[in-house]
Amino acid sequence: MRSSGGAVLMRFARSSASVPSARAFARGVLREVCSGSGACDLDDVLLGVSELATNAVRHGVPVGGAFLLKIEFSGERVRVECHDANRRRPRLRHPADDDQGGRGLLLVEAIASRWGVGERPFGKFVWFEVDHNR
Repeated sequence: MRSSGGAVLMRFARSSASVPSARAFARGVLREVCSGSGACDLDDVLLGVSELATNAVRHGVPVGGAFLLKIEFSGERVRVECHDANRRRPRLRHPADDDQGGRGLLLVEAIASRWGVGERPFGKFVWFEVDHNR
């Protein structure tokens, strides 16, 4: 785990086991911020983390690679970024009722105050923000 300014970062290997690890990391970082004061909905943030980490493992990280999870919190919001090495931008899908997948970004859109995609020199990052007390 590494801290950068007001952000906390951790790198995770391309593995399905990294999704619950990323979620546990986020829970540990945000437990104090989100609990008690009702500052944010921890469950919503953790759901968003799970979806971004799953997409990174399935679509964004090359074999042998890793993704970076960055969490920032302030008095107004929690921001989560998931960085990977694939430049291909994710797209919001509208799957049929019987489709097995394709709902991750729909869930992120539903829980987030804002979300989007940014470019990096060697990849992209997908981010979302949850405003406190929204």
